[in-house]
Amino acid sequence: MYNLKQKVAIVTGGASGIGLEISRTLARNGAIVHIFEVNPDLAEREADLINANGGVAYAHRVDVSRQEEVMKKVAKINDLHPISILVNNAGISHIGTVESTTEADLDKVYNVNIKGAYNCLHAVIPFMKENGGGVIVNMASIAASVGLSDRFAYSMSKGAIRAITFQVARDYLAFNIRCNCISPARVHTPFVDGFLKKAYPGKESEMFENLSKTQPIGRMGKPEEIAALTAFLVSDQAGFITGSDYPIDGGFITLNN
Repeated sequence: MYNLKQKVAIVTGGASGIGLEISRTLARNGAIVHIFEVNPDLAEREADLINANGGVAYAHRVDVSRQEEVMKKVAKINDLHPISILVNNAGISHIGTVESTTEADLDKVYNVNIKGAYNCLHAVIPFMKENGGGVIVNMASIAASVGLSDRFAYSMSKGAIRAITFQVARDYLAFNIRCNCISPARVHTPFVDGFLKKAYPGKESEMFENLSKTQPIGRMGKPEEIAALTAFLVSDQAGFITGSDYPIDGGFITLNN
């Protein structure tokens, strides 16, 4: 669909859920994909499957919350081939209000969702400047725009991602670096199935239906839909787009009021 041939992409959290589908989609469109994951076995398995299906992917064990680790890995990749795409997808969730969220909870979410994105931006942008430009997509959430029950730390982190996106887009206009974010509503991933099995044993189907109906369109999103939007935003066809937040939410933000 989009010509990403020989473009080099880093996808954080790129071996599971939405991130995995982004890795697959970018590879199908010709990109050389570098998967950053804390689980090296998972990253290797998924990279091997992408390669077996005609794509090009490499697996890297990277904890995005550790700056030195990120900086070294990014420098090694850019030495091999100039980085042109960064997808900041790695993130964790947390359930709780401001009262029930502990300092340790807050720190954990911050370190992955906010500091992790910062670390990757901090490492990649200097190389993008040297390379003549690049494209960044950050994974935000509808939680950055509307209140969700019991999601204090998570919503905080995604609000920060949205603001980071606007700031990076503004600061690097002159360097041919575009930066946008995507704000999904609920997306059906293995994480959702695991959550339902753990939280609502025996009632998984009923709760899945209830969660699906919270989107006005009547269903959850598909990872493929988020990945397709990502592929468009990092392609040359989206060359006039920067500093934008793209809700992909089945009408959640505008039609639930």
